[in-house]
Amino acid sequence: MSNKLNTSMSLVKPDLVSLSLKQKIAVVLGVVGLFILTLALFNTSFPNKELFLTLALGLITIGTIIYSRDAYLNKLEGVKNDGVWFKSISSRGLLGWISGIVLTSFYIVLYFYPNLLGLGKDGAANTGLISLFDPLSQLLSGRPASQWFVYGTLYTVAILIFGYKFILKYRHNRYEQIRTGSVMFFQLAFAFLIPEFMYRMNSNLPYYDLKSIWPLNYYLFDEWSVKAFLSNGNIGLILLVFGILSIFVITPILTYKYGKRWYCSWVCGCGGLAETAGDSFRQLSSKKMSAWKIERWLVHTVLVFSVVMTVAMVYTYLGYEHNNFWLTKGLFIALVIAFLTLVFSLVMIFKRKALGKDAKYGAIGYFVVLVALLLLHFTSTTNEVFFIQGSTLRSAYGFYIGSIFSGVIGTGFYPILGNRVWCRFGCPMAAILGFQQRLFSKFRITTNGGQCISCGNCSTYCEMGIDVRAYAQKGENIVRSSCVGCGICSAVCPRGVLKLENDTMKGRINPTEILLGNDVDLIDLINQK
Repeated sequence: MSNKLNTSMSLVKPDLVSLSLKQKIAVVLGVVGLFILTLALFNTSFPNKELFLTLALGLITIGTIIYSRDAYLNKLEGVKNDGVWFKSISSRGLLGWISGIVLTSFYIVLYFYPNLLGLGKDGAANTGLISLFDPLSQLLSGRPASQWFVYGTLYTVAILIFGYKFILKYRHNRYEQIRTGSVMFFQLAFAFLIPEFMYRMNSNLPYYDLKSIWPLNYYLFDEWSVKAFLSNGNIGLILLVFGILSIFVITPILTYKYGKRWYCSWVCGCGGLAETAGDSFRQLSSKKMSAWKIERWLVHTVLVFSVVMTVAMVYTYLGYEHNNFWLTKGLFIALVIAFLTLVFSLVMIFKRKALGKDAKYGAIGYFVVLVALLLLHFTSTTNEVFFIQGSTLRSAYGFYIGSIFSGVIGTGFYPILGNRVWCRFGCPMAAILGFQQRLFSKFRITTNGGQCISCGNCSTYCEMGIDVRAYAQKGENIVRSSCVGCGICSAVCPRGVLKLENDTMKGRINPTEILLGNDVDLIDLINQK
């Protein structure tokens, strides 16, 4: 094995290693695959769509595999910086901005102008890029492709090929390999193949990604979705019950045992794309205090919005008397208020010490606003709640959060804002899991401050913007709501300072028990013990 070493001693601008012959060939293969997709985008009529779709996706896949193998298998194991801040694509340079603009433009067209991609209207045949994917869609589900099928296919291919690249890059770390294999499996099976097969078996069932949990799956409790589940016999009822159990039973139990990483880093498709295709941009996540403050308020505001929107949607299609559903409007609102009151009371009674002062005030504020809005249902009509049409709230949430934030900004801005901008600032599921992780999870990242050399790798590569080094220097456990447990901080640490653990709740949060030689209160702390 030949090791490619950069012999430059310059700290300002080291000489970057040029592409090898294999890497150049790999780039050419990938570009040819992208070129075929671009030709389809401009409505080129291919004589054999099956062949050209296979060529396009195959060349991109083969090119990525060849490039990854040559880039990482010829180096010693272990993660290096590799001039990441001197590459235009990964340091907000020209290539980074171009990539961000191209990705954002594609998402805008995909979400709002699918006709430009060739989507047929009113039963008309597809053309352009979407028609190229018709054969694959017909094979899996027996229907023509939609813009969402094209998106899902490209999304899945990206996670698979860049997941392979990720595994090679972090091949020295068993945790990273298993975790990446997990997100690749869940994306391919649960998010892509199973929903397509379900449609072929029963076309009346609504699209259902089994791993997508409310509020991330914000359309689960829409009237059309609930009626579709209930009208499909036992299988529909089982899926609906599973969705409800996922929220109130499965999620809390798994988060208690493993932290939010079980979902955000092992299952979630958004997290899967961020970890694989977005790996080159993780260092761009802002570590500023201002970003952290915005993150806390924004992500929890989105969560409150999702709760209000869902309650409004369910409320508007329930009746005052028992009809299609056993719930009535009054009973539903009473149950929601009771549940929110129970959660708030338990937190304030048993876990208030785990919350900072501003977090307590924020929780009280959100609780008061939510309950006040819910009580206003007495003044609303049959079709309105909070004086607003439920469908209007649903449309606003779907547009601003589901489309603009999650799709356009969350993914298109990888090269500018980092790979977890959606997870940090907008994902309501991350907010719920973070709340559970902070207050009653066994998960923590333990640190050995005596071994820390303050290299800063952990903080640099933390995609959630956590200053990991500050914890490591003090030997303090890391218990943060935003931490997704990706383990990269541990993987890039040259001294083995950081370790992901699931242990007892006792001593998990330990900021007041750190013994440092320069601590002015050290004697007082010892005397208290």
